Amino acid sequence: MLMPHPAVLRTLVDEYEAATATGSTAVDTRAQDLAYTLCVSTGTREVSQALEVARGWLAAATAGDATTHATTHATTRRTADDGSRVYA
Repeated sequence: MLMPHPAVLRTLVDEYEAATATGSTAVDTRAQDLAYTLCVSTGTREVSQALEVARGWLAAATAGDATTHATTHATTRRTADDGSRVYA
């Protein structure tokens, strides 16, 4: 299954939560659209499940970004003094 980009997923979750916080009729339609998109994006059928899955993916993406950044930074420091390289 394809996973949505974390930034897109974050926007969907944030917009859904904002839309459901108010309660006007126009916002209700938007909330339904967002609920549908969240369900399709997460491969679920219930918006509560979609939000749970989305939050899990976002937490994993955030943790992965921190790990990747730390690993990249450590690798950069180790290889920065290796001198010039020639690549064919």
